[in-house]
Amino acid sequence: MDKELRILILEDMAADAELIRYELRRAQIIFSSKCVETKETFLNALGDFAPDLILADYTLPSFDGLLALAFAQERCPEVPFIFVSGSLGEELAIETLKGGATDYVLKHRLSRLVPAVRRALGEARARAERKLAEEQLASSLEQLRALAAHLQSVREEERTRIAREIHDELGQILTGLKIDLSWLDGELAAGDLTAPRLLREKVKSMSNLIDTTIQVVRKIATELRPGILDDLGLAAALEWQAQEFQTRTGIRCEFTSTLEEIDLDAGRSTAVFRIFQETLTNVARHAHATGVRISVKEQGSQLLLEVRDDGQGITDQELANPRSLGLLGMRERALLFGGEVKIGGVLGNGTTVTVSVPLSKSRAIGEAR
Repeated sequence: MDKELRILILEDMAADAELIRYELRRAQIIFSSKCVETKETFLNALGDFAPDLILADYTLPSFDGLLALAFAQERCPEVPFIFVSGSLGEELAIETLKGGATDYVLKHRLSRLVPAVRRALGEARARAERKLAEEQLASSLEQLRALAAHLQSVREEERTRIAREIHDELGQILTGLKIDLSWLDGELAAGDLTAPRLLREKVKSMSNLIDTTIQVVRKIATELRPGILDDLGLAAALEWQAQEFQTRTGIRCEFTSTLEEIDLDAGRSTAVFRIFQETLTNVARHAHATGVRISVKEQGSQLLLEVRDDGQGITDQELANPRSLGLLGMRERALLFGGEVKIGGVLGNGTTVTVSVPLSKSRAIGEAR
């Protein structure tokens, strides 16, 4: 307590107020004080005097101690409030503590005042430090989420750029080469009597290799950023991904959608699509499922995606595993847009993943109108 304390004393007896000051000075506590006794002066002092500590009598001629405590809790709940009263029964003392009082001291035992004040101020300081630490932690979490959102956005933009370059530039080059080989094959066929048979076979082999390369280029570009997501929208992209998953893994997929036209921005659509991809990846790796049911719909101001498999069912231990970064990534993607991912499993009866993401602000405003 190096700095000067501002102590508000609610007391109608000047002699008792002076005794309180005497005890504090004797303990070498540096303070300034203001003594009030009415409701109006007390309320004014809470704002104007801005106390660090409140010492209040319980019984006043025109004012009630519990009412004073209620006002203090409402206007400055972080300020310690200690009752200093002539008599305070056990039940009443408990009631004051439940109401938010820090402590109580009897006037005929003022030797307890200084220890009570020191303890109350120490606890208040600890609460303030804890609150500051919580605010700093919350701020750090917000900054980390903002950074994660930025990184996700940068990654998706880079994927889109690379996919476009692969599809447009490399794809055009290969297509041009394919056209040239077709022309060369035609020329060789026209002069069949003089064209070496092995040369024509080599041209055909090169043409087949180019066809394969074009397919690989398209596959890489699609995996980086499926064009269907930008061209036809989220529902079509989800259905396409389900069909691709079924073809690749042999796990039967049943897709249903009641979406017609939704107003989802690119960021939200990408987040839902990537969560869906990660969900299917987990099904393929861990579920031992034979079938997956997928449904997507609009409910109120939310987009709801549900993926239910018939596999072995995820366990609570797997959900709580800190190494399950895929699950954490799914939740963080949704959280960036104010959504959530719920995952539940029943042993031997499959796993259900439910994704809810708010629709864009423009749609919500339109519905409100």
